Amino acid sequence: MEMFCLLLFYPPKYMNYRLIFRLSLFGLAMAFATVYWIPSHLEPLLWLLVFVICAYYIALKSSEKYFLSGFLVSIANCIWITAAHLVFFHAYMANHPQQVEMMAKMPLPDSPRLMMLMTGPIVGIASGLVLGLFAFIASKIMQKK
Repeated sequence: MEMFCLLLFYPPKYMNYRLIFRLSLFGLAMAFATVYWIPSHLEPLLWLLVFVICAYYIALKSSEKYFLSGFLVSIANCIWITAAHLVFFHAYMANHPQQVEMMAKMPLPDSPRLMMLMTGPIVGIASGLVLGLFAFIASKIMQKK
């Protein structure tokens, strides 16, 4: 939490925040797509594609702080997705019965929205580490060319 506060009040000088916001729009699109159209078994493959595209553009358009840029894109994605899944909770649950089963086994089965609110940031941080690594690796590959 301390690192997040430092980033918020003392952002690194050479961050491309416009790029981070634009790439986070993939997360907004995926938020709505996962509520209504994308089944759970296809979602990881689509996220992998989104991560590869984001890593490529971060490596291409950023001059430094590749890992942090990827991490922040995923944090923004986490906010979009968690918000959409909470706002459209009933539609999401109607289209994802396996999520309903999984939430019934969680510590707070009577409060699935609270579980979403609690697990969303954890997934966002984990995916941020992955996208940050992808962006860092893409930057190294693109520098060699």
